[in-house]
Amino acid sequence: MRRSILILLALLCAAAAPATAQPAPRVTVEGTEFVASLADGRVLRSRELMGAVLDARFAGRPVRIRIASVEPDPDDRSGTVWLHTLEQTDADGARTNFCTAGPDGRRQGFPLEGGPNGIELSCTSGAIAKCVRFGYRRWTAAADGTALAPLHTACVRMVRGDYGGADRPWTKDGMRIDMYDDHGVQRPDNSPEDVFEAGWTPKGAVCVHHVRVKQNTTLAQLEALYPALRGRTGAICTEAFARAHGAVLFNRSRP
Repeated sequence: MRRSILILLALLCAAAAPATAQPAPRVTVEGTEFVASLADGRVLRSRELMGAVLDARFAGRPVRIRIASVEPDPDDRSGTVWLHTLEQTDADGARTNFCTAGPDGRRQGFPLEGGPNGIELSCTSGAIAKCVRFGYRRWTAAADGTALAPLHTACVRMVRGDYGGADRPWTKDGMRIDMYDDHGVQRPDNSPEDVFEAGWTPKGAVCVHHVRVKQNTTLAQLEALYPALRGRTGAICTEAFARAHGAVLFNRSRP
């Protein structure tokens, strides 16, 4: 499943651009939108770039990605998350959806600023985009002024069940997670079926009460793999313990 890729933008050809040769536009990202600055002074955003084609590289090979459509995320209250339907063109010219389906059935994605070397393109089926859609928009701040970038990273660790912060997921698709924080972005559902699972920082879990998927690992295995978790699993891991040890995000799940 594609969750995110880093793409180096070499070319962006808008369908509405003049047929005469033009210098390649400068492409940046604001929030979840492409922003193309053209040589003639025009600035086009994702909604005006439908039909545009991105020449990019994915896993070391060239790929062409077409922006087929763009729409606001119906679940986003901020009005800043835009969902892109992205198509890739194979060697025979056939177009297929670039993204796989997420839990809500959507096969869409959006760009995020990925640093000086490119743009991170994330599909809604992956943890990076899920956490943006959960409200952890890493380019902005919570209502209380707290920067959301660290919470977004912690959220990605949590969604993936990356307890050790080693980019090794211990969860599986379809698991229900009740997440919450102290900044009003997410509040707990407090379902009686769930109990506290773990507290999270951008580096992984600070403690683990129980593992989310018992078939994947055990508390003893986590302690053996990750020295930072030794003595911090099982009953000692409460929300209060996690908060005292620096957790910025918390979650509940079925024990």
